[in-house]
Amino acid sequence: MTTDVRSSTVDGIVRRSARRSPDRIALRYADRSWTYAALDTAVSTAAAELVAHGLEDGDRVAAYGHNSDVYLIAFLACARAGLVHVPVNQHLTGDDLAYILEDSGSALVLADPGLADRLPAGAAVRPLRDAGGSLLDALSTPRPYDPDRDARDVVQFLYTSGTTALPKGAMMTHRALVHEYVSAIAALDLKEGDRPVHSLPLYHSAQMHVFLLPYLAVGAENTIIDGPDPAKIFDLVEAGRADSLFAPPTVWIGLSQHPGFATRDLSGLRKAYYGASIMPVPVLERLRERLPDLAFYNCFGQSEIGPLATVLGPDEHDGRMDSCGRPVLFVEAKVVDENGAEVPDGTPGEIVYRSPQLCDGYWHRAAETKEAFRDGWFRSGDLATRDSEGYFTIVDRVKDVINSGGVLVDSRQVEDALYSHPGVVEAAVVGLPDARWIEAVTAVVVPRGDVTEEELLAYAREKLAHFKAPKRVLFVDELPRNASGKILKRELRDRLGSLTSPADPRSA
Repeated sequence: MTTDVRSSTVDGIVRRSARRSPDRIALRYADRSWTYAALDTAVSTAAAELVAHGLEDGDRVAAYGHNSDVYLIAFLACARAGLVHVPVNQHLTGDDLAYILEDSGSALVLADPGLADRLPAGAAVRPLRDAGGSLLDALSTPRPYDPDRDARDVVQFLYTSGTTALPKGAMMTHRALVHEYVSAIAALDLKEGDRPVHSLPLYHSAQMHVFLLPYLAVGAENTIIDGPDPAKIFDLVEAGRADSLFAPPTVWIGLSQHPGFATRDLSGLRKAYYGASIMPVPVLERLRERLPDLAFYNCFGQSEIGPLATVLGPDEHDGRMDSCGRPVLFVEAKVVDENGAEVPDGTPGEIVYRSPQLCDGYWHRAAETKEAFRDGWFRSGDLATRDSEGYFTIVDRVKDVINSGGVLVDSRQVEDALYSHPGVVEAAVVGLPDARWIEAVTAVVVPRGDVTEEELLAYAREKLAHFKAPKRVLFVDELPRNASGKILKRELRDRLGSLTSPADPRSA
């Protein structure tokens, strides 16, 4: 096969940046830094190393590691070598971990040494770093590798978050991801002169595909850190090393509550991106009050679309802070009813997509693929409304809407009301089985201070129609989340569904 001169592959964007700006710093991690030329050479060396390992085109390679420069290089090397990269949540263990490895059919696991003992017996493993024979060690002896890849090839399985069912592997092609990178660059105003810090897990599609890879495409100087440590982020901002940050709402909440948020000089932070779950409006208002010159971007989407689908820009927030914005460059969206017919503006329905960013379906799941791709559109599973100017607002996940006494209640509106109370750190609203109401609107709250259930119930009744107000408030120390910060409401329902009277789950 001869490479199509019109093809654009995931690893090819780094090669182009290296030819354009070879000596510019591409990446920093810990005490290591890589120019664009050095990064591109490392990708070729790692690709040659993987092929020498005996891997062949289309083989799946799982990545089970923490954030690092080598984690990124391994992904790009898989892309260059014609392998399918399978990012795995480094917090998974036991059956959950074994499921991803078995379902994907991974021939090799690239793992951080500290995690390798969690892997199932018999798994073929090679250390990413910090051990003899690691992929990092191999990079010390550069090796050429001349790729011959097609943009239509599958390059990664993005496993869905599994908030409602077992995760499915969305098959992402080079073509889909490169289209998504262009959409991200255009919608999020990503520039060569930006200095982004990447603190969220790189196995998650938002940090990798909405920010790190698009920023490499434009030639920016990127810093990877181990996690969203507020003090580390504040240090980088004050030192002029970071002016752009993406984080889910749960991390922004943590940053805003850190003592340094009120005292550190954060004026160098210019761009703030949030997404992966719904940002409570009261939290966003507090952030904007503290940093009035900071440009906020709301990013929305899902794994199957790469994952960016819509963006609300900084100049669009006033008056519509609950909106997730309008579709990005390569995405077409509409809102439909259960029969697939488009509904009038302002009417809730399922948001559906058409886009070259979409996956090629789910790995060896023909029935689920057929169900998701219907009538020429991809069914997102998200309940939304669209206004007359084309802005979308996510109401809920279709499966998270609460049927209380035959009346449908969207949980987000109830959550926003609760977030405006000073005694609420975080809140999630779910429907729990109830003999009278079918599903009782139930608020699960991480409290601040001595706030009581009675106080929050009375407060919610003042803010909401009586049928929307919670029937119960349950207090917890923390809400269950996946790696992207999305609250696992299915887990909450499973955990709390057996409670038949008001209770504090912390004592269970």
